Amino acid sequence: MRYLQDLPDAEVPHTDPVPPRFHTGRLPNSKAGDGKPRLLLMGQRRSGKSSISSVVFHKLPPSETLYLETTTRIKKESMHSFMDFQVWDFPGHLDYFDPAFDVDNIFEEIGALIWVIDAQDEYLEAIMRLNTTILNLQHSYPNINVEVFVHKVDGLSEDYKGDTFRDIIQRVQDELSDHGYENAPVSFYQTSIYDHSIFEAFSKVIQKLIPQLPTLEALLNSLCSTCHIEKAYLFDIMSKIYIATDTSPTDIGSYEICSDYIDVVIDVSEIYGWPRGEQNGDDESLTETGNNDAESLITMERKGNNYLYLREINKYLALICLMGDDSPAEKKAVIDYNVGVFQAALKQVFPRAERDAVDAPAA
Repeated sequence: MRYLQDLPDAEVPHTDPVPPRFHTGRLPNSKAGDGKPRLLLMGQRRSGKSSISSVVFHKLPPSETLYLETTTRIKKESMHSFMDFQVWDFPGHLDYFDPAFDVDNIFEEIGALIWVIDAQDEYLEAIMRLNTTILNLQHSYPNINVEVFVHKVDGLSEDYKGDTFRDIIQRVQDELSDHGYENAPVSFYQTSIYDHSIFEAFSKVIQKLIPQLPTLEALLNSLCSTCHIEKAYLFDIMSKIYIATDTSPTDIGSYEICSDYIDVVIDVSEIYGWPRGEQNGDDESLTETGNNDAESLITMERKGNNYLYLREINKYLALICLMGDDSPAEKKAVIDYNVGVFQAALKQVFPRAERDAVDAPAA
């Protein structure tokens, strides 16, 4: 318990009478069912867990992660953005199933177990510990989502990168199959903090924790069909994670264009926008009130053969759309209207938007 002492208590979130469900239809592992998922970052020492957390959630430049100290105790952080969730960073040397640890306290509120494997290092021990962890958790938490980040692939050649990735997948799946878990919910991603792959991977992880994902996708599909939009993303502004996109195929190129544009939004908003408040969300006076008070930053800019449209939905989310030549700037008024309809619908289906709008003044 000495590793858990002095950790700040997470803010108690709003509770609904109906327990939340993931979009897969499964109930979350939480015994309380309070809808605040927990992301557990685990893996071997120096695999890159703290660097990932710092780059994604604290906007630390990747080059500065070289100076991060080795994690020696469990780091627990509460993130207050489009939804409330926790990130726990575990030291690589800990045995989580040691009797000295309260296993239920660690895993009872889990949303996803993110296991980081250093692709540039010997990974056989990391795979062994990963499989041991999965097998131990299957008894109490059979529905756990295990997300494996094959990390630091930027330093590998394309051929070796692919071979390493396939070898890790095969070894994990073979051992789980030998123990009778052929269909264990394990997903694999190739990641690096020096490109957009880490944000793409976290986007996929977070989307599994959003109960309303099918509804968000349906709304984006309708918007794309009505306005002839080629691709639409709903981004969390501060982390550059996209929480939903339409169901058309996603390519990394379009995601990179939209992700880079988020930095422009943040820079402009810091100068001209309303106060966003501190990361810990303690300032109650800055609570987002939905469409009544939120500023919008709207643009229609040509990027190569595409038009780029951006609009802030609220202080947490931004809608970014890619359109072809058949959607010129003259149609912007029509697009603005349909995005307004989408924004109103989003407030009705997304829990934080509902929660923030409860005390908002009538329009």
